[in-house]
Amino acid sequence: MSTRIAFLKGHGTENDFVIVPDPENVIDLTPAAVAALCDRRAGLGGDGVLHVVRSAAHPEAGDMAAEAEWFMDYRNSDGSIAEMCGNGVRVFARYLQHAGHVAEGDLAIATRGGVKTVHVAKDGDVTVGMGRARLPEGDVTVSVGERSWPARNVNMGNPHAVAFVDDLAHAGRLFDPPPFSPAAAYPDGVNIEFVVDRGPRHVAMRVHERGSGETRSCGTGACAVAVAAARRDGADPTTTGSPATYTVDVPGGRLVITERPDGEIEMTGPAVIVAEGEIDAEWLENVVR
Repeated sequence: MSTRIAFLKGHGTENDFVIVPDPENVIDLTPAAVAALCDRRAGLGGDGVLHVVRSAAHPEAGDMAAEAEWFMDYRNSDGSIAEMCGNGVRVFARYLQHAGHVAEGDLAIATRGGVKTVHVAKDGDVTVGMGRARLPEGDVTVSVGERSWPARNVNMGNPHAVAFVDDLAHAGRLFDPPPFSPAAAYPDGVNIEFVVDRGPRHVAMRVHERGSGETRSCGTGACAVAVAAARRDGADPTTTGSPATYTVDVPGGRLVITERPDGEIEMTGPAVIVAEGEIDAEWLENVVR
C-alpha cells in the first residue's frame, strides 16, 4: 500500500460515496478499511465505497472485460459487498468522465450484477440501463413496531421488499433493519422501501439499505418501487405494451424510472463529484488493526 491513497467524494441524490481509484487492483480494501473510510465522524463519511478497478485486473470481473473496461467493486458502509448500486453506478460514471477516462455519451460498466449500459448527458444527468427486474413468487411481510404491511418482492440484481404505506413516518427509525417474514425470502438480508403516492405515476419513498441503514437515496430501490407501482396500478409494460415512467422522490432528490415493454429499466438522475484528496495510508492501516 502506498503512503498516500487518492480518493474522491461524490453523491447521486445525496446517496454519497467514497471513490477509490485503483485501476490495477493493488489496494487491499478490507471490510474494516471500508468501514473506517465510511465512518462519518472518524473517517471520510459515506454510504459506501466505489472501488474503481479495470475489469481485467479484478478476479470477479475478468470475464466482463471485453464488454466493459471498468469494474465497480462496490462495498456497503459496513464493509460488506453488494451486487449493485444504482446511484453508485451514476457516480462511478461521473468519476470516469471527471478523470478523463470516458467522454459524454454511452459507456459500459461492469458490476457484480452484470454489465450496465450508461449514458452521460451534457446536462449533468446520467442514465443507467438497470436490466430487468425479477419478481420472485411468495408473500412477504415487513413490520415496524405494531404495524405490518404486505410487500412486493423485487430483485434488481439485489433484493428489495417494497411496501406501500399511508405515511412515510410509519417507517419509523430506519437505522436498524425492519423485521420481515418469511426469513427464507431473503437469506442474505434485504433493502426495504416504504412508499407513498404523490400523484399519477409519482411516488415518494424511504429506504433501509442492508449494510448501510437509512440512506438518502437508493437507485435500485427506486427501480424496484417503480416496478412494484406499475404492477399495482395495472401498468405493467410487459402486459400493456407501453413504457411506464414513474417519478420517484427520495429524501435526497428525484429519480425518473422508465420500464420498457421488453422489461428493460432505465434510471435517470444527477451525479456529482464534490471533493478529491489523499488518504494517509498509515492512518488507514492503524485504524483497521
